[in-house]
Amino acid sequence: MAFEELKNRQSVMWGSGPYEPIVEITSEIHEALVDALDAKPGQRWLDVATGTGAVALRAARAGAEVIGVDLAPALVARAKEKATAAGLRARFETGDAEALKFEDAGFDVVSSAIGTQFAPDHPAVAGELARVCRPGGRLGLACWTPTSGVADMFAVMKPFMPAPAPGVGNTFDWGRPEYVQRMLGTDFDLTIEERDTVLHADSGEQVWETFATAYGPTKTLVGSLDDEERGRLHREWVAMFERCRVGARIEQSRTYLLITGTRH
Repeated sequence: MAFEELKNRQSVMWGSGPYEPIVEITSEIHEALVDALDAKPGQRWLDVATGTGAVALRAARAGAEVIGVDLAPALVARAKEKATAAGLRARFETGDAEALKFEDAGFDVVSSAIGTQFAPDHPAVAGELARVCRPGGRLGLACWTPTSGVADMFAVMKPFMPAPAPGVGNTFDWGRPEYVQRMLGTDFDLTIEERDTVLHADSGEQVWETFATAYGPTKTLVGSLDDEERGRLHREWVAMFERCRVGARIEQSRTYLLITGTRH
């Protein structure tokens, strides 16, 4: 099933914010994924839905020969800037996780940190991840669970968003171990571990300011609403995060699956 119009909108949406504040929040996940895949010199490494290259650049620092692809041209441009500034030889290009422009079995490692789970056609993504990974190669994914704080955040946004197009996969199904096995278990021997990372902030208002200005889905949604709806979303968002207050600080649990696999 093709979702070209939706993906065209997504490519603009994900690139609409500066995104780097979100990268800082999720850096623990990027480090965990690269560590789990044991990045080393000479590996041919593909990072799918790379964003601004957080995983790709970590792998490149370890000596891997890295290509990062993302649907959003603005994020790809930022990843290139970061690679140049760091003096790293990582290549970045615009690309679709559902139709990768690479040869079969071309990579030793294929990764994605909280990226491919947002693509609409889940079987297509799973097929492409398997296709480009060589036999004996490694797969690594990090995916938010349906009980994570991120799922709670999207639940607050959902009433203000248009209904999803028919056939679009549920983003948070990728955070269910049995679903991951169904999508990838035919092609990979999988290990699936649930982990937690905690979002720390001074207040729900601080989290709102960060995401409403830097995170593409939230920034785009806020810009689409009238004053009344925007105000209601704002209040409900802040209230949700304030329920995560522990003493003087917000501490929101954000569980994710760390998925690693070896290609059959």
